[in-house]
Amino acid sequence: MNARLSLPSLPAGKTLLYAALVLNTELMAVLLYPGVNRLTAEGWLYVALALVWINVGVWTILRTEPAPASPGQRRTALAVAGGYFAVLLYVGGLVTLGTTFTPVDVPPTGPRVAWLLPGWGPALQYGGELVTVSLQPYKLVGYLALAYLVYATVLDAAGAAVSGVLGLLSCVSCTWPVLTSLATGLLGGSSALALAVQNWSHELSTVVFVLTVALLYWRPFGR
Repeated sequence: MNARLSLPSLPAGKTLLYAALVLNTELMAVLLYPGVNRLTAEGWLYVALALVWINVGVWTILRTEPAPASPGQRRTALAVAGGYFAVLLYVGGLVTLGTTFTPVDVPPTGPRVAWLLPGWGPALQYGGELVTVSLQPYKLVGYLALAYLVYATVLDAAGAAVSGVLGLLSCVSCTWPVLTSLATGLLGGSSALALAVQNWSHELSTVVFVLTVALLYWRPFGR
């Protein structure tokens, strides 16, 4: 049995009311965020993209209930989802090994809170000798939602979990060199597509994230 909406449907009026309350709360939080008065148009775009990740991720987690399963099946699904989440953290740049590729705004050692763009921050960051961590809220929420959907999908139908690999593309900024190589082979060495993927990586990653969530949530390929 497919995992579907776990909460009762709300009347249209209440749904709109709750949506308006959430959006107003988010807007107030953004307006009160340190340094928001210095945001450029591009900065506001990135804030909006981060809110899409957060809202879609939270909504998906709240509205998804995994199908009943045995303890063994749940342990297997949890292992698959945990591994998937770890891969997303690494590919998405939230966790890296060593300090060779440590971002310039992360100290060599020790934890700190970085006040990045709203939704991108406040980010808990840690730079150590063995691992570097930068937990940006929008990616953390988005990846948790994807991992939870993979968990539900594994319980729903073992073969359907394969589609969760699409979630890796939710970090286009990390995978664009691979996409560029494929495009170069298909388009005869054109670099225009590579440049477009690089310049629009955040917008593309948001589109792919939403599509991946939709596939894993409704699972038209499942039983």
